[in-house]
Amino acid sequence: MFTNIKKLLKIAKYYKQPFWVYDANIIYKKIHQLKLFDTIRFAQKSCSNINILKFMKNLNVKIDAVSLGEIERALIAGYQTKNHDIVFTADLFDIPTLNRINELKIPVNAGSIDMLHQLGRISPGHLIWIRINPGFGHGHNKKTNTGGINSKHGIWYTDVPIALSAIKKYQLRLIGIHMHIGSGVNYYHLKKVCKKMEECVLSLNHDIKIISAGGGLTVPYKKTDKAIDTKHYFDLWNLSRKKISSHLGHKVHLEIEPGRFLIAESGLLVTQVFAVKKIYKRYFVLVNAGFTELMRPLLYGSYHNISIIKENGDHITEKKSSQTYNTVIGGPLCESGDIFTQTEDGTIKDRMMPKIVVGDYLIFHNTGAYGASMSSNYNSRPLVPEIFFKENQFYEIRRSQTIQELLNLELNNRKIIF
Repeated sequence: MFTNIKKLLKIAKYYKQPFWVYDANIIYKKIHQLKLFDTIRFAQKSCSNINILKFMKNLNVKIDAVSLGEIERALIAGYQTKNHDIVFTADLFDIPTLNRINELKIPVNAGSIDMLHQLGRISPGHLIWIRINPGFGHGHNKKTNTGGINSKHGIWYTDVPIALSAIKKYQLRLIGIHMHIGSGVNYYHLKKVCKKMEECVLSLNHDIKIISAGGGLTVPYKKTDKAIDTKHYFDLWNLSRKKISSHLGHKVHLEIEPGRFLIAESGLLVTQVFAVKKIYKRYFVLVNAGFTELMRPLLYGSYHNISIIKENGDHITEKKSSQTYNTVIGGPLCESGDIFTQTEDGTIKDRMMPKIVVGDYLIFHNTGAYGASMSSNYNSRPLVPEIFFKENQFYEIRRSQTIQELLNLELNNRKIIF
């Protein structure tokens, strides 16, 4: 990660508001770790900035899009509608998205049988995948579990014959099977999903060209977290690929669909402290970023390492000081849940932090994924800038949104005549 703290301090003083910064070198290294897979398809929902998509395109990374907006972002970034550059993955269509997919003939990874009927009626012969719910799931949080009886995602594995019937009815061209059970998958569940992929494909009685391992590779947010062994991850999937290839009589293409893994560790959120108050035995440190910027702690109880930049440029980590205090880090929003140090169930959790004073800057680490892409305008707060550190230069890849831009959406009202 970019380590020139004095440069970060200069940027912070220039913007006078929170900002995101991404390190291109980290993204490059994470992509390289997955080069054994035939295709790396970035789940752009994790970080959808067009400039980062362009960077990934130049490294031969393809795109998974989950909305019409994400399709349009990918097109602006230079992705083509041929060569499976873009695949649309969802569990339903809305009408504008369906029409655009039909127009561009973008392959669809269908997570419901209704999607097959809706697509087949207007685009017979369309290229498709099916996403199968294998009957189980696993994630680092119950909200990131995308398989099993409590998940809305995918076609239930026993309903695959019904899906095949719809595919046959509309002469849809089934080219791939996708199976993603959650974000934060361990090796036990990985072996389990590989085995289920083999079983599903071998029972299809239908040829396919591609299998997708999905995403969900773990990210070490805490210093005690172990980095995932990507070679072992590939080897398990490659073994399944070989069995499937042998059954089908030809080599099957193996894709992986990472989001968080590629981008999380590249990103920082830089904020400033504007209030410190002692409440009973703990200090509440309040910064100018809230869950409008970083939603993950509120949504998942996620942990992000926090470090301090002093006015003089000193950089202090959580464990670097001999004297620490029970500290809670919160934001400016008019919500009790606007706390960065909380558990999955919403319980406030103290951090043992060095003394923090008004004027200090805090860095939230490993926030590149599901940070800016999940930002909102709650409390009428404009979106904050995004900065890309690439080839030893800083680039503003999203400027600050203005309050006037927010207000303009609600001005000049027009009468709707039905």
